[in-house]
Amino acid sequence: MNQAPPPFAHPLLRVATPAAWVRAACASREVLLIDHANCEKKAASTALALMFAYAEDLELADKMSRLAREELRHYEQVAKLIRSLGVTPQRLAPGRYAERLRRLVERSEPRREVDLMICGAFIEARSCERFAALSATIGAPLSEMFQSLHNAEARHHRVYLDLARRAAKRAGTAGAAFETRIEEFAALEAELITQPDPVFRFHSGPPGSPFE
Repeated sequence: MNQAPPPFAHPLLRVATPAAWVRAACASREVLLIDHANCEKKAASTALALMFAYAEDLELADKMSRLAREELRHYEQVAKLIRSLGVTPQRLAPGRYAERLRRLVERSEPRREVDLMICGAFIEARSCERFAALSATIGAPLSEMFQSLHNAEARHHRVYLDLARRAAKRAGTAGAAFETRIEEFAALEAELITQPDPVFRFHSGPPGSPFE
């Protein structure tokens, strides 16, 4: 008798990637790789932007510097694979995921810093979760690369979450207020991952209609 799979459990994410998205990714490898390369560049750019935005914070700058270098190395890995597979690079419009999450970010400090770090934690956590899902299904050579990136993304999400907790403590919003804010981001993130999406991207929802 088949047992039901265990319920999805994650310290940040509330839902697993839908199976429909995984099927779409396996059928859209070229777009997946191109958008994945874009995501790595954006992740490095975000880390650098945070270094400039909070230039007086040397601890943050050190962590973001290391993270940016690692994201650029990941980009180089993806770009190498794109070339080896003969994938034709193309310009892709961004999906809704990161932009919608960032709409939730406070405009004024010190809460803006807290929210930016929370936002980064969710993006990295979802990347990690998707690498795990893809490495089990998409096949070589992508599966090997995604498996190798999984641990790095798990580490990155913890870096952002630790910085978010530190910023919340300084802002006087630690404890219950911080956990409430996490839940607000978690609810939106889960909605974006589970609701039909008209565009296929690395962080998109399941196929909508039409689906590119």
